[in-house]
Amino acid sequence: MTQVRRCICPGSYDPVTLGHVDIVERASRLYDEVVVGVLFNPAKADSGMFTIDERTRLLRESLGHLPNVVVDAYGDGLLVDLCTRLEVSAIVKGLRSGTDFAYELPMALMNTHLTGIETVFLPGNPAFEHVSSSLVKEVWRLGGYGLDLVPEPVAAALRARTP
Repeated sequence: MTQVRRCICPGSYDPVTLGHVDIVERASRLYDEVVVGVLFNPAKADSGMFTIDERTRLLRESLGHLPNVVVDAYGDGLLVDLCTRLEVSAIVKGLRSGTDFAYELPMALMNTHLTGIETVFLPGNPAFEHVSSSLVKEVWRLGGYGLDLVPEPVAAALRARTP
């Protein structure tokens, strides 16, 4: 019996951007199943632009063209414990720059230390190097456009809100 090669693409996804979609699409070609995990801490008041349920729905709509992608929300606990529970063999992270690498590397090393799980870094598409959820939110809140940096379901949800 062949073991399913499953990875997780964790994040807050508030909101999901085209950079996120690019990484998940590429991971879906490398693994049999990709779990897109919307991570949150239920003990903290969520002050995000979108609720956890909205983020999950927007991700499902944005990634619906990928049959081997599963989207779900997971609260509290260590990512490595979630990986063990879901039988995930790798954590996939997209990197836009050396700054992202410097931030992600210590977490990747700690995750390997704790459970042996590996982190796979995928270089981000240079077209999205400047795109982050934080910048999309900031531009939107200040009346800028930027809707071409997010999938259409997210753009529609943003258009439905007053900046």
